[in-house]
Order: sequence, then C-alpha cells, then structure tokens
Amino acid sequence: MKKLGCALAAVVAACCLTAAQDLEKKSQTKVSVEDGRSVTVTGCVARNADGGYILTNAANKEGDLGSYLLTSDNDDLKNHVGHRVEISGKAADQGKGKLKVETKNETRVADGDKSTTTAKSEVKGDLKGLPYLGVKSVKMLAAVCP
Repeated sequence: MKKLGCALAAVVAACCLTAAQDLEKKSQTKVSVEDGRSVTVTGCVARNADGGYILTNAANKEGDLGSYLLTSDNDDLKNHVGHRVEISGKAADQGKGKLKVETKNETRVADGDKSTTTAKSEVKGDLKGLPYLGVKSVKMLAAVCP
C-alpha cells in the first residue's frame, strides 16, 4: 500500500509539472504622458533595466541636468541607443502633469483557454520623482555620447 501511495504521489506531481509547463503568461504595461509642460532637452539614450528607454545627462535650455524615463508610441528610440539626441515632448516631472498607466495581463493554458485582464490608472499633480518624458520628436546630434 505504501508503494502505491508513493507511485500515486509521483504521478500527481508529474501531472502538475506538465500543467505548469503548459501555462503561458504575458504582461504588457504602457505609460503615456497625457499632460505636462512642453520641453526640448538634449541627452543620451540608453536602455532601461525594464526594457524601456531612458534619457541620461539630459540638459534643458537653462542647462539643468537630469534623467527622464522616455515614453513613445513608436519604436524609433531603439535606433538611437548610445546616441546624443534632442528630444521634444511633454514632461511630467514638475508642476502639473498627468500620466496614464495601462497594464494588460494574458494567461493561456495548453487547451486554449485564455484569460485577459486590464488595469488602468491615472496619476495627476506635481509628479516629483516621476520624471517621464512623452516623446514627440527625436533628432540625432551625435553618434556617441560623452
């Protein structure tokens, strides 16, 4: 009886592992700057740890330096990684700003069943600590960054 119990436990564990392997999850988050101040800044485009893009050594017309997390609807930023660029757009870092965040999660199992959830949120006000820049245009200034 003990051997039968162990064999049954092994079969159940194998079935659970197989089911877990057939589960596919996708998650996609989109951040967009809906309101903010219009800016033109220069800096260096780099890849962010989460797969997005960041503008480092960003200088505005007054010469203030900082960094921005870049949001863009097109995929043009990948062509400018490592380049010094001038970016125009809406910044949600000081004063009035509004960010929209939308996250879509999709789970699919081997038999084809699919479950999709969507979460939307909005952040308004003085967004200090959230230096997002909604990219409207990109102009390359140099092929390398200092």
